[in-house]
Formats: sequence, C-alpha cells, structure tokens
Amino acid sequence: MPVYVDHAATTPISAPALAALTRELSRSGNPSSLHGSGRRARRSVEDARETIAAAAGAHPSEVVFTSGGTEADNLAIKGLYWARRAAAPGRNRILCSTVEHHAVQDTVEWLERHEGAEVVWLPVDGAGVVSLEALRVALAEAPERTALVTVMWANNEVGTVQPVHAVAAEAARFGVPVHSDAVQAFGSLPVSFADSGLATMAVSAHKIGGPVGVGALLVGRAVSLTPVQHGGGQERDIRSGTLDGAGIVAFAAAAHDAVTHLGDEGRRLAALRDRLIDGIRREVPQAVLRGVDHPAPEGTRLPGNVHFTFPRLRGGFAPVPPRPRRHRIVDRLGVHGGRAAAVPRPARHGAGRGRGPGRPAVQPGAYIHRRRR
Repeated sequence: MPVYVDHAATTPISAPALAALTRELSRSGNPSSLHGSGRRARRSVEDARETIAAAAGAHPSEVVFTSGGTEADNLAIKGLYWARRAAAPGRNRILCSTVEHHAVQDTVEWLERHEGAEVVWLPVDGAGVVSLEALRVALAEAPERTALVTVMWANNEVGTVQPVHAVAAEAARFGVPVHSDAVQAFGSLPVSFADSGLATMAVSAHKIGGPVGVGALLVGRAVSLTPVQHGGGQERDIRSGTLDGAGIVAFAAAAHDAVTHLGDEGRRLAALRDRLIDGIRREVPQAVLRGVDHPAPEGTRLPGNVHFTFPRLRGGFAPVPPRPRRHRIVDRLGVHGGRAAAVPRPARHGAGRGRGPGRPAVQPGAYIHRRRR
C-alpha cells in the first residue's frame, strides 16, 4: 500500500474539516444574500473568520478569504506595490528573497516585466536563510523608493524557517511593509500575525488538512492594498467574488484542529524527522541533507520536513533502465522528485551552492505530516 508523505504539496483532508465540509455542502445560501439562507451562510463564514483569526494570531477583520495561497500572494504583492507606487510614483523597488515559492517569484517578475518594478534579490546562506545584512544594505540604499519586502516564513522545499520577525523589524525602521508567504508555516509552527510585524501574510487550507481551493490573506488594519479583481466588493473591497462558504468553514475546522494539536504534533513529527535523517545518513552516507543541518536548533526547520539529494540519481526516475521510468520507490512513498536544490533558478538559491545547475539528484521532500483524525 503506498505511503503518502508529500504533505508539502497537499495534505489529506482531516476528519473535522471533512465533517464541516459535508455539513455545509448540504445547505444552500450565498453569504452575500440578504434573505434567511444568505444570512445563515454569512454567520457561518464570520464564525469561521473568527476561528482562523484566532489560529493565526490576528483580528477577524484582518482575514481576507481567497482561493488559496497563490491568489493571496498575488493580491498582497501586487496590491502593496500598486498602492505604494500610487502614493509615490518613484517607489518601485521590491526586495525579495531568492528562495521564494513560484507564487511569489513569478508575481515579482511579472511586476518587473510589466509594471516597471526594480527587483533586488536578497541572497541566502547555505542553509537557505536570508541574509539580514543584505536586507539592511538594500533598505538603506533607497528606502524612499522601496515599495515592499517579501520573505517567506518557511521554505516549502528544504524546510528552512526564516527570521521573519527580524526581517519585519528591519523594514519597519525604514517604513517599508513586509509580506510573508506562511503557507508552509501555518499549522506547523507557532504563527502570530499580530506579533510578527508583517503587513500581509498568506495562508492556505489544503496544507493543514483543509480542502483545496480556499485560503486567506491576512492584511493589517492600517495597510492599504489596491484590489487585483473587481465586482461585488466582498472582503473589504479587497477581494471581490462570491465566497466559498463550505470551503471556508472546512478551512476553519482544519485550522482549529491543527493549532489545537500543534505542540504534540510538532514534537512527534520532529522525532520522526530526526529518525529518518539519521537512518538515511547511516544507510546512504553520500546523501546530502539540504536546509539547516542536523541536529537543527528548535524552530529552524519545519518539524515534518526531510530533504535529501542523492548524487547520480535523476529526480523521479530510476538510474538503470535505458528509457526513463518513474522510480517505484518514489511513487510508492509519494515523495517529490526534482533536480538540484529543487528551485528552478539555481543561480539564486544559496542552499544548492556547490552542485552545478542541473546536476542529477533525487530529493524526497518527505513531509511526515499530522495524523488524520
């Protein structure tokens, strides 16, 4: 029987989320409607908003529902950039780490190509940790022209946890807002939007046992965003469109479940992670652990992340047959197979230095995730 461990990609829906989703799907009502069914749906959405806000350490009014993490990242980065540039036309710089998810990197590069953004790529060290010194230098060079900083909370490939609080504190000295993609961190690490100093933060349901197709952008109450889409004025006029009430309620159930069991699950997963790392190093000494070295100081690597590269194996394929075929081990484990350091821009990725671009490797991004309750 296959064992699925690629929870960095998506997670099985949790029992509380499935129950909530099934219950809500049996009911009718548009949360924007004024009749009884609509008001009931609205109450369910607002209750869910409060639950998610509590789980993320935010105020309910700061939760803006989206279709997922990618939309949340787009809304934050484009919205901050356009709003800040409108207030000061010369403000077109974006400071971005080199190890961001495609949802962030591609959005930043789109703004560079189409909206005249000047992108400053912040380097990382060999573990994938962003350089605070490089951030300080970049901010000091032209703070009046800097629209925003974007640094993810935790890396989806190598599991490195970034110093988000320090990043936000540095940017605050220059009055520059910071966005963070917290999709991998939320539900796996203690996350408090209120304590982070962030302007915006993206989270997603399907990475914590919720359904695919729903997420949220946390937006500080004093933060101005230019909307990306229009029509209806939902979600504080920031994100128009009919809300997925059933998905949102299931998201809230998953968030409550994940945060309630965060401490116990974190310790359990970290112990399994460490056993797996020790076992692979013992059996395959040439395998290279990516991200923060083992044993990692607490809070510096996601508790469910193990990322190795295996020299001379091409990602996702068996090394022996003349014609490539999916590796049975990769398929049966449900791991993610890729190339090099798993980031398609190897020149920017400090965690993969020393391996030339495209050198073959198999990398199980083994996210040993929470039990399905």
